[in-house]
Amino acid sequence: MLELGEIKPEGKNMLDLLPDLFDEYEPQLQLAEPIFNDYGGSTIFSGSIVTVSCFNDNSKVKELVATDGTGKVMVVDGKASLTNALLGDMLAEKAVENGWQGIVINGCIRDAGTIATLALGVKALGCNPIKTEKLGIGEVNVNVNFAGIEFKAGDYIYGDSNGLAVSKKQLILR
Repeated sequence: MLELGEIKPEGKNMLDLLPDLFDEYEPQLQLAEPIFNDYGGSTIFSGSIVTVSCFNDNSKVKELVATDGTGKVMVVDGKASLTNALLGDMLAEKAVENGWQGIVINGCIRDAGTIATLALGVKALGCNPIKTEKLGIGEVNVNVNFAGIEFKAGDYIYGDSNGLAVSKKQLILR
């Protein structure tokens, strides 16, 4: 069995995850529409989904990155807003410190140059240098829908340069 992120038996580093997952588990996977750009220093990531629903207010993202993210990926539905960034370098650095595997944002990030240096998978629609207000508005662990997928807290998400996929349970490559 090959745990995600390990070296493949052939001796080369795993550079592509989704093609291998779809070869082995296609019926169990949903593929997201290809609307995201890669920004993080880690292009391959996976984990249990934690959802956030918010609009131009990243208060809940800030709260979550300060918690233990071991084995987790935050999926943020920013309602596809391109007017404010829901993730910047300070929150991304806090996410890395607390073990988050990745953050997927249906919206924008900022500080893209710094985020590209961090050991964190980050996918978003784009970049915008304007921060959000912090009004405490948003919901955590509610079902969110975007990119043709319903993301549910506790399901599993897999990301690489090929895109994003979701499954109901954790998948292991053999």
